[in-house]
Amino acid sequence: MIESRPVWKYQNGKLSQVDDDLAIEEPLEIRVRGRSVAVTMRTPGSPGPDGKRDDQDAELAAGFLLSEGLIRSADDVVRIDPCVRTESGNIVNVFLAPGIKIDLDRLSRHVFASSSCGLCGKTTIESLHQHFEPVESDVIIRRDMLTTLPGKLREVQTGFDRTGGLHAAALFDAVGTLIAAREDVGRHNAADKLLGYALMRKMTPLDRHVLLVSGRASFEIVQKALAASIPIVAAVSAPSSLAVELAEDSGMTLVGFLREGRMNVYCGEQRITSE
Repeated sequence: MIESRPVWKYQNGKLSQVDDDLAIEEPLEIRVRGRSVAVTMRTPGSPGPDGKRDDQDAELAAGFLLSEGLIRSADDVVRIDPCVRTESGNIVNVFLAPGIKIDLDRLSRHVFASSSCGLCGKTTIESLHQHFEPVESDVIIRRDMLTTLPGKLREVQTGFDRTGGLHAAALFDAVGTLIAAREDVGRHNAADKLLGYALMRKMTPLDRHVLLVSGRASFEIVQKALAASIPIVAAVSAPSSLAVELAEDSGMTLVGFLREGRMNVYCGEQRITSE
């Protein structure tokens, strides 16, 4: 997920040539039953013990389809073929169970793919709730535990340490145990990889978990959390107004500016306790 390039570095009045680490950005085409449904610019996963780096591409594809409402569980997926490299990028093909019917034309329009889709907030949220029910979860977490999560995420951001150019998303349980973390040049891809990780391990719905993102909490991030029934979304930076509106209307807890010893709770404060 990282490559090195020589650069000219100017520092403290001195000019030198050094190697600089860059986060890899490559296109990934996602196909469903052989039909192309999306192309996203993403960071390939790190190679595993067998030298392959396909797992995170499969996670990304599964998480994307979950967050778009096309699949609901691991049982909807028969298999995800390994990534195939081509001159124009990479391709991953998702094979769904025979009984799964999907409207790919709806997907190609990306009706609610981002906060810039041109729809008013209320209309967008109503459209989402046609596909994802509001979250119902009685999970309670401690405030002091919540403030420790950014530090735990920071400890595993190895790609960011080397490049400074990767977003991260992490999944924690209700007592603050790190379940998984993913990095990518796109914050939405990092979240999709995480959702795909959980889906492929039959962990969904994630109604007793916390999603933490390293940047801001956008409408799209809250949408993805809603697709997996995640009750608590936290970000180290600010949320957008539509993200707050979606979280509130969906029965979710949304936390911003989460740092050591501080946070802003925008909605769903009943899930956070001092005891």
